[in-house]
Amino acid sequence: EISKVPETLAVVGGGVIGLEMGSVWSRLGTKVTVIEFMDRLCPSMDQELTKKFQTTLKKQGFKFNLKTKVVSSQVEADGVTLTTEPAKGGDPKSAKYDIVLVATGRRPYTEGLGLEALGIATDKLGRIEVDDHFRTAVPSVYAIGDCIDGPMLAHKAEEEGIAAVETIAGFAGHVNYDAIPGVIYTYPEVASVGKTEEELKESGIEYVVGSFPFAANSRARANGSSEGFVKVLADKTTDKIIGVHIIGPNAGEMIAEGVIGMEYGASSEDIARTCHAHPTLSEAFKEACMDTYDKPIHF
Repeated sequence: EISKVPETLAVVGGGVIGLEMGSVWSRLGTKVTVIEFMDRLCPSMDQELTKKFQTTLKKQGFKFNLKTKVVSSQVEADGVTLTTEPAKGGDPKSAKYDIVLVATGRRPYTEGLGLEALGIATDKLGRIEVDDHFRTAVPSVYAIGDCIDGPMLAHKAEEEGIAAVETIAGFAGHVNYDAIPGVIYTYPEVASVGKTEEELKESGIEYVVGSFPFAANSRARANGSSEGFVKVLADKTTDKIIGVHIIGPNAGEMIAEGVIGMEYGASSEDIARTCHAHPTLSEAFKEACMDTYDKPIHF
C-alpha cells in the first residue's frame, strides 16, 4: 500500500501499464523515471507515434533511461536502490527511489487449473492452445481472452467470447484481429488499430500516409489540449485504410471511427468525404484522411 504520493518513482518497463501508472503519479507530482531495455517505448507500436509520445511525456517531467537493464535491487526502509547498466553491458549505476513499479509484461494465469489432466495443451508462455473457433484439444472446452494467444485486452476477450458462444450455438462466430484497437490511458491518450508503418515496410506493402495535428483543430485549441496528431495509413492502390494511429485528447474514443472504417473496408476518401460536426475533435480524423488521399483544408 502507498499511503502518500511518493517524491520519486521508478517504472521498470516502458510498456502500456508502466506508462499509464507513471502518468497517474506524474500528474500527482511524483518525479517519474522509466527504465526500458529496448531503444524506445512500446516497441510494437508505430514509431512516429511513440516518438511523439516520449517527447510529450518528457515535457511533463518524465525521465527515460532507454537501452538499460536492471541488474539488482535493494529494498530499504526509506526506499529502493536500483542498480542498472546498459542493455549491451557496461558500467553499472545506482539510484534510489521511494517506490519502484515493475511492469515488464504479463502472463496468463493457467497453472493449477488441471489442464494437463484433461489433455489441454499450453504453449511455453502458459497460453492455452485453441483452433480458429476457440476450441481446445478437448472439443467441449473453449478458451478465450488473456489465457490464449493475442493482446491481453478486455475488448478483444469480449469479442472472442461472443464468437465462441455463437460457434457453440451453431452460428459463424468470427473476430477480425486486424481491427482490434489498443489504447494507452495516459494524458494525452494514445490509440492504434491496424498496421504500423514499420510493419508495412517490412511486408513490402505500398502505402500512403496522411496526418493532421490537433494544434490545427479548433475544438482541441479551445479546450487547451492540442498536443498530438491523427495518422492514417492507406493502401497505395486501393486507398483502403489499413492503419490508424492517434495521440491526443480523447484518442481512445476517436479510434473507434478508424476501427469501424477498417471493419467495413472504407477508403481514406470515404472518411474524408463524410461530414463531421464542427467544432469537434473528430474533424482531425477527417482531415488526416483528406491528407491521405489528397490534402487537408485547415493545415
